Amino acid sequence: MTLQHKAAPEQATPATDWWRDAVIYQVYPRSFADGNGDGMGDLAGIRARLPYLRDLGVDAVWLSPFYASPQADAGYDVADYRAIDPMFGTLADAEAVLRDAHDLGLRVIVDIVPNHCSDQHVWFRRALAEGPGSTARDRFHFRKGRGENGELPPNDWESLFGGPAWTRVPDGEWYLHLFAPEQPDFDWDHPAVQDEFRSILRFWLDLGVDGFRVDVAHGLVKAPGLPDMGHAEQLTLLGNQALPFFDQDGVHEVYRSWRTVLDEYPGERIAVAEAWTPTAERTALYLRPDELHQAFNFHYLNTGWDADALREAIDSSLDAMRPVGAPTTWVLSNHDVVRHRTRLGGGLARARAAGLLMLALPGSAYVYQGEELGLPEVTDLPDEVRQDPSFFRNSGQDGLRDGCRVPLPWSGEAPPYGFGTGGSWLPQPADWAPLTVEAQTGDPSSTLELYRTALSLRRTHPGLGAGDAVEWLDAPAGVLAFRRPGGLVCTVNTTEQPVTLPAYGRVLLASGPLAGTVTGPDDVTATGRDDMTATGPDEVQLPADTTVWWAE
Repeated sequence: MTLQHKAAPEQATPATDWWRDAVIYQVYPRSFADGNGDGMGDLAGIRARLPYLRDLGVDAVWLSPFYASPQADAGYDVADYRAIDPMFGTLADAEAVLRDAHDLGLRVIVDIVPNHCSDQHVWFRRALAEGPGSTARDRFHFRKGRGENGELPPNDWESLFGGPAWTRVPDGEWYLHLFAPEQPDFDWDHPAVQDEFRSILRFWLDLGVDGFRVDVAHGLVKAPGLPDMGHAEQLTLLGNQALPFFDQDGVHEVYRSWRTVLDEYPGERIAVAEAWTPTAERTALYLRPDELHQAFNFHYLNTGWDADALREAIDSSLDAMRPVGAPTTWVLSNHDVVRHRTRLGGGLARARAAGLLMLALPGSAYVYQGEELGLPEVTDLPDEVRQDPSFFRNSGQDGLRDGCRVPLPWSGEAPPYGFGTGGSWLPQPADWAPLTVEAQTGDPSSTLELYRTALSLRRTHPGLGAGDAVEWLDAPAGVLAFRRPGGLVCTVNTTEQPVTLPAYGRVLLASGPLAGTVTGPDDVTATGRDDMTATGPDEVQLPADTTVWWAE
């Protein structure tokens, strides 16, 4: 089925506030589609598959980094912010993706990585060459070491990939890298850094991108003097308490200047913050009217399959965004976390129920590639194929992010499942044939068709999409039930047993296969399944791990 889509950015006048209810699909370029047969996903592969995303029904595509990079951290170590890495194609390929996406009614958001660059970036290479005291070093955090001969790092900060956040260079000075040693942090107190990134924003905006996902948006500004933490295992504190290297108030001045640039361009260009903060209220500060437009809701992503915890996360998220007038975002998976089908437990039924719940909530939603296929995490990759940089270090992150980055299955009965003609850079499981796009297309019981139907309903039903509130309804323990303005009720059974609920009207969509009959209070019938049967004129039995959308 071909869906109706919103106008392309250049046609989006007057303002539509498209981003307030947008469903944005994350493409991890390495793993989406391979256009040249080398086993690695690329821009040509993305371009060829754009009609699939149009038909899925998303509003925008977010592309993870494709910039020139030594790939020490899968492209998040950028050597040239204005060039495409040859493994992904050329700048002409990027322009073709933008052009085709806009022709299909899709907007395109690209990653920008402002906290750090690659150690092969021309600025950093110059800083190393010119030595201590050079102005080139002022664009980074170079410091003398502690100890009698400067043999100790300048402070006790730890890298998120394990070990000290400092590396010593041959002339004796140390430089700061909150991630891998190949990713030196910029010093955002330096005017040249600020000017350069405003120029980079304009470069991509001039090419037609519709916005930016800001990597490590909370990390740009460090506390004055770079004070010690006084605490080991600092990664465990991420997102839980104030840190001298994250979420400093100075970042907001940076984003106010970025908003000025974004507002210079037509078509409602946006910026989305990846901001790990101690509270939802701190996240909201990034979204004041003169700063960024959205931020990822990690509080929700990190919430388990528990009705009380989910209700708290939903309420606190909406409450935090309301004072700044920003839409709440909802996300279940991305390229850095275990896929939610595996993470939440409960298998595919629970993953489908979680997806339908997310798409019913007010605001904007993010779908990670393959989520719409019901892909599980690949947990048995052999060590010799892993490429996550933290896997090769002794501490820090668990190093297992490769499991959510396995290339997508498109068609066929065996790997590489239509990903490309030359295999795939990470091995795909031998049992993924039923999960391919080809196998699921047209099957009304498939996860792909569930997402297609849900996204189509989000475009047409007045009770779905933008907003900032839900009305909670009485429900048994372990069940969420809420009403959205516009005549939609969502019920979610997070328990492992069926529960009896009121029939709220006509069933619009359910996360499980349906058969039989459900009778509503107005004698409205809808397709139901055998274990979702009427228990009375106004009641139904809702199976375990099931979400239902009702039209009142």
